[in-house]
Parts: sequence; C-alpha cells; structure tokens
Amino acid sequence: MKTERQMNFKQLQQQKVEHIEAVIRKYLPEETGYQKTIFEAMNYSVLAGGKRLRPMLMEESFRLFGGEGEVIEPFMAALEMIHNYSLVHDDLPAMDNDEYRRGRKTTWSVYGDGMAVLAGDGLLNLAFETAAGAFSLVSDYEEAKRVARALQILGAKAGIYGMIGGQTADIEAENGKNPLTEELLLFIHEKKTAALIQAALMIGAVLAGADESAVSQMEKAAYNIGIAFQIQDDILDVTSTTEVLGKPVGSDEKNHKLTYVTLKGIEASKREVERLSDEAIRILDSFENKNEFLQELVESLITREK
Repeated sequence: MKTERQMNFKQLQQQKVEHIEAVIRKYLPEETGYQKTIFEAMNYSVLAGGKRLRPMLMEESFRLFGGEGEVIEPFMAALEMIHNYSLVHDDLPAMDNDEYRRGRKTTWSVYGDGMAVLAGDGLLNLAFETAAGAFSLVSDYEEAKRVARALQILGAKAGIYGMIGGQTADIEAENGKNPLTEELLLFIHEKKTAALIQAALMIGAVLAGADESAVSQMEKAAYNIGIAFQIQDDILDVTSTTEVLGKPVGSDEKNHKLTYVTLKGIEASKREVERLSDEAIRILDSFENKNEFLQELVESLITREK
C-alpha cells in the first residue's frame, strides 16, 4: 500500500512532468519542409516519454536557490534534447544495438540508422541554439553572465570532458582495450551518467544566483545521485522485466558488459545506492532554503522499478 505522502509526491511529480513536457514542446521543430523527416525523427525521440528527471532536477535546483522567471526553461529543454540525443546514438547498431526503449521501437529501428545519427546531431545542435535563447530573457549584465556560465557548464558536462568522454571510455572497456577496474567503471558512470545530472543541478543553482561554493556542493550531490542512478539501472537490468522496464533486460550480459553489479554483487550494489543517495540528501538539506520535493525526488531514485 502506498502511503499518502507517496501518493502526493507521485501526483506532484506527474504535474511537474506535464509542465516540463509543455516547456519542451515549445522548442521542438515543426514537422514541415524538405527536412520534415529529420524533424519527425527528432520529435519521435524526445516525445517518447520518460521521467524527465534532468530538467526536473534543474528546475528544482533553481527553486532551491530562490530562482524565479522563465530563464531556466530554455536550459531545461536543451538538457532534455542532449539527454535524448545520447539515447538515440546509444541505441544504434554500432553502439548497444537496442531495438526498444520506453516500450516502443528505438529511433534507428523506425527511421534507419543514418537518419537516427542525423536526429541525434540535430538535437545536439538545437539544444545549444535553444539554451542560447535564454539571453533574450535576461535584463542586465549580471543575469547575462549567469546564462554564459550556464552555457559553459552545459557544454563541459555534455562534451569530451563529460558525457562523450564517458562514452568513449565505455566503448574501449567493452572492446577490451582497457581492463575494467572499479576506478574505470566509476569514471564511466561519472562522465556518462552523472555529468548531465551535475549540469542540471549546477545550472539551476547558477541561474538562480547561487555562489560558487553552493554550485560546487550541488556538483558533488549530483555526482552521488548520478552514480546511484546508474548502479540502480544496472541492478534493474538484472532484476526487472522488459514489461516493467520498457526496454530489454539482460542487455548488459548479452553485450558482455561489466557493471557495478557484476563487480560487487546485487546486495553490495543496493547498499552503495542507498549510501550515495543519503549523502546527496544531506548536502541538499544543508542549505538555508529547503526543497522537500527535490529531496523526495532523490530518495525515489533508490526505490524506482523502471
């Protein structure tokens, strides 16, 4: 039986997802013109559903530090575009070769792998075009500096020193070029998964005017959240079902992919998820302002089933 608190959280979370969906749709391309197919493939990818975790974390971080106004919205949409472009490319035959995600066909299996590559490229470029649009929503030099800093964070966490760097290390580990140690695995998780969550919490704080110390603390909390999230993902790949998860389970084993679970076992992995999550919540609770929904959102990551 769900408690009243859990039900209220789920209802509020759903309202926030609907709000984020509306924000994202504002910035997606209209499906017309000679390049209509690429627009369709991009929209198919982004509108496939999902938890909208990253833009939600970004907006809640913005609120935690007293942020107001719409300046956060272009960055929320941009981050979700970047996240989805990475999934489109991740599913490709040359990468994980997955045909299903979120309970339906992946982009490449509908539009072909060439068009899926272009859809991912299109989303990445549109993301930065969208984020840069935040400059039109600010009215003074200090606010413009925050937007510029947020753009810098977005590029760093999504690029070769962040997500793409993690994907590179992941591919080479899978190919046996580098032996997969615990240190390398945590590097991959940090860059491939935690980096975009760091972007979310850091950009929310920056745009709200938080100082650099607070931004660094949010970066640390997001590291913990990201590592915990990825370990939980690895756990679900072993323990869940395709119907519940919305994508094939056992793909890590099928692709001979070493994970935290294969290194440490299920029980130790579950304990590490809880430890990391608890530490992240302590950081979030250390600020003068409180955001109870943000804390509950982080807590929910350790009990999610999909």
